[in-house]
Amino acid sequence: MGAEQISQVRQFNRTVTERVGVLHDRYLGRDRPIGEARLLWEIGVQGQDVRQLRERLGLDSGYVSRLLRSLEADGLVTVEPHPRDRRVRTVRLTDAGRVEHAMLDDCSDALAGSLLEPLNTAQRARLVAAMAEVDRLLTATTVALDVVDPAHPDAQYCLRSYFTELHERFESGFDPAQSLLPDAGELRTPSGLFLVARLHGEPVGCAGLKLPPGAAAEVKRMWVDPHTRRLGLGRRLLADLEERAVRHGCGVLRLDTNKALSGAISLYESCGFQQVSAFNDEPYAHHWFEKRITTA
Repeated sequence: MGAEQISQVRQFNRTVTERVGVLHDRYLGRDRPIGEARLLWEIGVQGQDVRQLRERLGLDSGYVSRLLRSLEADGLVTVEPHPRDRRVRTVRLTDAGRVEHAMLDDCSDALAGSLLEPLNTAQRARLVAAMAEVDRLLTATTVALDVVDPAHPDAQYCLRSYFTELHERFESGFDPAQSLLPDAGELRTPSGLFLVARLHGEPVGCAGLKLPPGAAAEVKRMWVDPHTRRLGLGRRLLADLEERAVRHGCGVLRLDTNKALSGAISLYESCGFQQVSAFNDEPYAHHWFEKRITTA
């Protein structure tokens, strides 16, 4: 990344903050700054757990607590322990909060319209398309990859989702008991690892890496939530695993896949994997891939 790119990003940030009114204490002409307004809108008519709000907005607990106290003082929200788990706090809009939420929605629509109104039809289409692309790319930057134990609830959620999708897509269905699943110990240090991708604190993808001594590293159980498949997450997971395999001293990275997973096959080929002869007896595999990776 170069100095010109950094400069352009900073210019974009300045333009956006000025144009959408972030610099004003009375966001959208209401009586509160953008932090309170955004939190109120994010709570929504259904309410939210405070932890989920923090994760969704990327805010620390102290700042969220101050925002909530201000909204409580204005009679717009209530914060109470969850009825089934008193360690969890739930925030809900009051009647006045729901009225304010609706007004914020209307004002936000008006602001969006004011951005588009000065432009002609072609310019509007270009701006909306560019905004969608920026939103997608910025969302991709918020995804975090973490090494977790395969028994972690987030890992188990991803694996269950993965197996369900395979069962729906494979011609013969999918039975984990019939597959060459790695034992949990094979995806724990030092034998391997298991990555979970999280977006706003929620699991949206996973990938395992086997690191058998004196043998090729192997990618296992890579899955990306369908709702996040335009974020480049599959490519990012592969790149992360490859880097870790290189650091481990491996020179070859392998994986196998089913013919029904055409998108995955295209991804592997675009990432430099080449088809090779079968190197295992996986009953659900039709294609085997290998990539020479540098240890320099």
